Amino acid sequence: EVQLVESGGGLVQAGGSLRLSCAASGITFDEYVIGWFRQAPGKEREGVSAISSIGGSTYYADSVKGRFTISSDNAKNNFYLQMDSLKPEDTAVYYCAARWGGIVSTMWPSFYDSWGQGTQVTVSS
Repeated sequence: EVQLVESGGGLVQAGGSLRLSCAASGITFDEYVIGWFRQAPGKEREGVSAISSIGGSTYYADSVKGRFTISSDNAKNNFYLQMDSLKPEDTAVYYCAARWGGIVSTMWPSFYDSWGQGTQVTVSS
């Protein structure tokens, strides 16, 4: 069973930075995609960024491109989302998710097989 545990959320002022971590266990496939999603109150869950285990392909939503950076330590099954120049509209619960195979740009939540419990990110103005 795959387990994903996020950490690193918190309260930060606009313009600040946070680094989210996702510790994965139980991954047995060589080809997988790790995605970061977020969900703000009253809004649908949206894909933020994803990274592939094959070749390290990445994807970023337009809203975070140039500000967020996704990375991975595949040997340790740890995944990261560096968030810089944070804005109040980035406030949400952030989730780490995994899918087996697939394309990084297809960030439909229903395509992902396993999810973490989420970590709150709050950006004050």
